[in-house]
Amino acid sequence: MVWPCNGCRKSFQNPADLAQHYQRTTNDACNSPPPSTLVSNVRPVAFEGDFFGDVSDYQEEDLPFDGSGTGSGDHPLAQVLKGVAPVQEGSDDEDEADLAAGDALEDIATANEAPDPPSARTLDPSSRQPPHAGPDDMAGIEVPSAPGGLDLTLHEQLRAEPAHAGTPLNSTCSSSMPASGYQTYGAKVQGSDGNPYAPFRSEIDWKIAQWAKMQGPGSNAFSDLLAIKGVVETLGLSYKNTVDLNNIIDAQIPHRRPAFSRFTAEVMGEKFEMYARPLLECILALYSDPEHVRYLCFAPERHYADADKTIRLYHDVHTGQWWWSTQKQLESEKAGATVIPIILSSDKTQVTLFRNKTAYPVYVTIGNLPKSVRSKPKRQGQILLAYLPTSRLDHISNQAARRRAVNNLFHACMRHLLEPIRTAGIDGILMTSGDGITRRCHPILMAYVGDYPEQCLVACAFNGDCPICQCPHSDLGIYPTPHPYRDMDASREAVNTRNEDPDRFVHACDEVNIKPVQRPFWADLPYTDIFRAITSDVLHQLYQGVFKHLIAWLKSACGTGELDARIARLPPNHSIRIFYKGISHLSRISGAEHRQISRFLLSVVVDMDLPGGRETSHRLVRATRALLDFVFLAQYPVHSSATLDALDRALASFHAERDVFITLGIRTGFNIPKLHALEHYSRCIKLYGTTDNYNTETSERLHIDFTKEAYRATNHKDEYPQMTKWLERREKIMHHANFVIWREQQATSDRPEIITATSQHFRWAPPDLAAPLEVKMTRHPTRKSVPLADITGTSSSQYGARYFIPALARFVILWHHPDWTAGRVEYMAEGFISPLQTLPVFHRVKLRNEAIFGNETVDSVHVHPRLASASGGALGDTAIPARFDTALVRVRVATAADETFAPARTWTMARDLSDTRVVQVRVVFTLPDAALDRLFPTLSPDQRPPRHLAYVEWFSRFTANPDHHSKMYKVTRSIRDSQRVASIIPVRLIERSIHLTPKWPGEVPRHWTSETVLEECSSFYVNPFKDGHTYFNVY
Repeated sequence: MVWPCNGCRKSFQNPADLAQHYQRTTNDACNSPPPSTLVSNVRPVAFEGDFFGDVSDYQEEDLPFDGSGTGSGDHPLAQVLKGVAPVQEGSDDEDEADLAAGDALEDIATANEAPDPPSARTLDPSSRQPPHAGPDDMAGIEVPSAPGGLDLTLHEQLRAEPAHAGTPLNSTCSSSMPASGYQTYGAKVQGSDGNPYAPFRSEIDWKIAQWAKMQGPGSNAFSDLLAIKGVVETLGLSYKNTVDLNNIIDAQIPHRRPAFSRFTAEVMGEKFEMYARPLLECILALYSDPEHVRYLCFAPERHYADADKTIRLYHDVHTGQWWWSTQKQLESEKAGATVIPIILSSDKTQVTLFRNKTAYPVYVTIGNLPKSVRSKPKRQGQILLAYLPTSRLDHISNQAARRRAVNNLFHACMRHLLEPIRTAGIDGILMTSGDGITRRCHPILMAYVGDYPEQCLVACAFNGDCPICQCPHSDLGIYPTPHPYRDMDASREAVNTRNEDPDRFVHACDEVNIKPVQRPFWADLPYTDIFRAITSDVLHQLYQGVFKHLIAWLKSACGTGELDARIARLPPNHSIRIFYKGISHLSRISGAEHRQISRFLLSVVVDMDLPGGRETSHRLVRATRALLDFVFLAQYPVHSSATLDALDRALASFHAERDVFITLGIRTGFNIPKLHALEHYSRCIKLYGTTDNYNTETSERLHIDFTKEAYRATNHKDEYPQMTKWLERREKIMHHANFVIWREQQATSDRPEIITATSQHFRWAPPDLAAPLEVKMTRHPTRKSVPLADITGTSSSQYGARYFIPALARFVILWHHPDWTAGRVEYMAEGFISPLQTLPVFHRVKLRNEAIFGNETVDSVHVHPRLASASGGALGDTAIPARFDTALVRVRVATAADETFAPARTWTMARDLSDTRVVQVRVVFTLPDAALDRLFPTLSPDQRPPRHLAYVEWFSRFTANPDHHSKMYKVTRSIRDSQRVASIIPVRLIERSIHLTPKWPGEVPRHWTSETVLEECSSFYVNPFKDGHTYFNVY
């Protein structure tokens, strides 16, 4: 196949060379576009864009394979938010559930490079103003380091959005219009031409069927409902009971995902069942789903954080090294390939609280989908591939033989499931995506997600050893490990000796340190290294593994009594759960609870009296801090090569300090497989992207939808045929619902090119932990009229804003005269007469970034006194304790010499901690219109203060450097003339909530409580582990 130039008639081997010829030629005749050409038997298409950008977002250098660019030019990066965003108003219901985070809507701008294939992308570091002060501003100040000890410049590179490159591999120029996969589906639905709800008679007929299968009661209850006289006739339903409805779904709604089949395996005289779907059909269902077409990624990419392309970025699977290296290997053997990275996950789960009934589901997804789709069950980015046999083979009396039989049974089942990709991975198969474009795809097993027992089972590793490297159990405590990674080729050779002498087979397997499994499922899979495919696991390795060990060690070191006392007295804050009885009494702690404990654990360990004195205490704090740094760094949604170095340094710091647990007599060694596994995190992230691409939390969540709910829908007798049929019907209903929406859009739109059911075209954006938050307030106040006496009163049922009137006086005077000195303001404030008798107040400030996180409330500040129970009882029967949260607010550095803070009419965004201060918010309120007319009579409405104001009490400025051991900043209350310094500020100056934890005075005073600790204590640490957003930004 050659590509000729229409001008000079020269021939080229691929369209990329032809494109370069058109770009560089000086021949005026060579000015026409390259002709459309058929590649093999694949229909050519014009590249018009994908999930990551439209055609204008790409340049010719970005299309390194058998495709051609369609435009070039300079596209500036998105502008940084400047100034302070106005407060947004929303729902009045303070207790409403926050909506799930939506998709990012930002377009991504472009930077180009012409690398060896695949493709690359970079960002211009000058495209965003760095959030930290420059060298001139910081002269003479020792600059603190970012999380994990990372250099500030390298940390800031994660804040900017990189530009994008990448394209489907076989795109060529064509004028053909993409076609929706719903057209093919609709052709299989009888009567759909004139009825968008077919096979149902009407919209109400369809809506009731959808409700019955997705949200309705049990099948018997639904049949009883329809049996009521007149219901079916009045509603015009096409079914009279659940059986009729099931028959319609089974016979008249086409399968979008393959049906399950039953397979039988016999082990020593007993038969065991497996229910499974064809793997290639499952992959095709994910790949061809019209709702996935705008998200699919077809080529690997290299992302960079600097213009010199030295700092590599990793986030989704396509940015990892595995896809890049596999793509290059495929291209060298068979050009024009599209890699389909297969991600498998499996885990036994209990489906009943009693009787110990278990299921063994296997899930499959593809790395072409972004992690934001794969991690959400409602986006249908995962498919239940099979239910494996769960038997422990108790009929085999010999324990060693039973263990071998269990391993062989698992691998036999998995080998049957993965058999189709043995040849498809090498030769490729034609797949058509949801927009009608066909490509030659190579499905290849990329990653296998599971907990430690599952990893050992998959890799045929011995329990206690590392399934990734050759480290035996006895050397797991050595850091760094001296052992190399496992050799896939050597393991294949050992497995292939199974047909020879049995003793030689066992000896060969023993030499490569694997179990003598007869036929491991991975032995014949192309381009697969199963030991490299074993991924890191945040849930089981970090929270349920290493962090669980850390809590046990700290309980022994600090004592459960003192540790529980401190935990019970922590102040509340957004995302901070208060364990009012401590944690020592908890049993079977879940991963979610371990995550909650990790957010405050360091704060209760500092200043602890330990045997060995202060140095032992400092070493314990440093070890805890290092491990928490690793836990939080490992969960970054985007990593650079620099942050991965910081991740490794945090692990090295822990190992340097870990002997403190031996000194305290808690440990004698650290031969812990899950602790050893932390050494492989950086490599795994470089290969497959960040850890949220392959966390077992996703499969744990899938257990609910695909296994536990399915089991509850059965009669608990011979459950698997019922579970699989229930799941098939739900999947049919979910896809048919999207088809109905698409048909309705077709009927109301004049755009025949609509492909998906959702008309809004979302664009991918890289994860942004530095996203600035905006204040979101309810339209109406929580309490419309609070007497001023309750505002200034100090009882538990009042707001405690003692100096509200003087603060209001200073605020009003400074608003009129922002250039006045503090002394003059104080003098004029003495004669201030307040026109207020009552105030409308708000009890919650929500913080969001709708462009990045949708309608999700990322952070919030609660401000309310003690609330009586809803039953109207006495205050002694309180339902909600008083809560006046602390927050981080922006201050103007130019006027920072004045503690009282002069609010001008414009503000700048905070650039670092020197531009912010910690405050405790006491009252959030608005000034009534009548009061505004009296206080600001000469100012027009647009010159008056913002609607939402807050009375706050100030804490001291941040020190130049945090504590040397805990790396936490210390703040104290700002006191002047024995009174707390307080001000009134606009609510929109609040950047985020901030969690303060007490600087413990040795043994915690027993009269302190979680409700009163902010009043009782005067010195605090700023807790950086409150959540990932705070950890990334507050340092």
